[in-house]
Amino acid sequence: MKPKHRIALIGLGGAAVPHARSLADLRARVEVAAAYTRSEGRAKEFASSFAFPVTNNLDLIEKDRSINCVLIATPPNTHLDLVERFARVGKNILLEKPIETTAARAEAVVEVCSRHNVALGVVLQHRFRSGALRLMTLLQSNELGKVVGANASVPWWRPQSYYNELGRGTLSRDGGGVLITQAIHTLDLFIRLAGNVAEVMAYIDTTSIHNMETEDSAVAVVRLESGGIGPLSATTAAYPGHKESIEIIGQGGTARLQGRFLKVWFHDGRELEVCEPIASEAGSKATSICYEEHYALLAEFFDAVEQHRQPANSGRDALRVHYLIDAILASSRLHAPVEVRKPV
Repeated sequence: MKPKHRIALIGLGGAAVPHARSLADLRARVEVAAAYTRSEGRAKEFASSFAFPVTNNLDLIEKDRSINCVLIATPPNTHLDLVERFARVGKNILLEKPIETTAARAEAVVEVCSRHNVALGVVLQHRFRSGALRLMTLLQSNELGKVVGANASVPWWRPQSYYNELGRGTLSRDGGGVLITQAIHTLDLFIRLAGNVAEVMAYIDTTSIHNMETEDSAVAVVRLESGGIGPLSATTAAYPGHKESIEIIGQGGTARLQGRFLKVWFHDGRELEVCEPIASEAGSKATSICYEEHYALLAEFFDAVEQHRQPANSGRDALRVHYLIDAILASSRLHAPVEVRKPV
């Protein structure tokens, strides 16, 4: 029997719930040594649902050498300081998206973990949906042929009450609006499936539906490194909210991934469907009750720690979606095409 990992969960807001459920299911591999929050109310609410020890003392977590992993689910602007604190004492890091509020701070997070030789995974769980994994296999085996076009859409809804939360949708706490908070999952998966984006032409806006500092809508046309082109769109103003989608157009067929449902049409007449039984709620709700992909992401993270490698969803790989978001924002400011950086 391998020794269990001991992990601390930092931050007990809504984002922590699917992680906590997954960790409970992974109890044969991992022990939750501590669950941290400064809020007495959240501590009581969390303790009523999960039998994990709750604490408000970060120093104890930092000094406990038996804790080899931390899962950070706090607001984005806290990530760099927390990662520096735990990486320097050798704890492996699993970090809720986005990495940080800006690409520069995200790069600093990646470099801190590299310098201290700890694993850094980012919670971009859409990569682990069964439909997405099957589509990735089709693309890697060249069954769809060369990608000649691709598009993505995130027509979600958030009421004004969502943005009334202190710091929500601000540059200082969240780093932005719909792109970095909601669409980041779909944009990350889009890059993973369609390949790197070479150039983008984009517009962003804040509709009259929301009173907020940052954007609630964005549209772009991208040119892929493969040469293909296609549109991207994202909004939190599309009442009542609909499932996000990605379409990949290949020389041998077309694949459409909508939420957790995959449909593929091949030129030779074949069709393929992959459908998960639980429907996504993210189009209209800030959190989802489904946590299967969180479970898969956590299991892969522990595999990476055991194998002394970076996770499949590593911090350096996740920089690609930060650079795409930066390019979309820059293009909107400049009213001109912008090239997309690549991680070095």
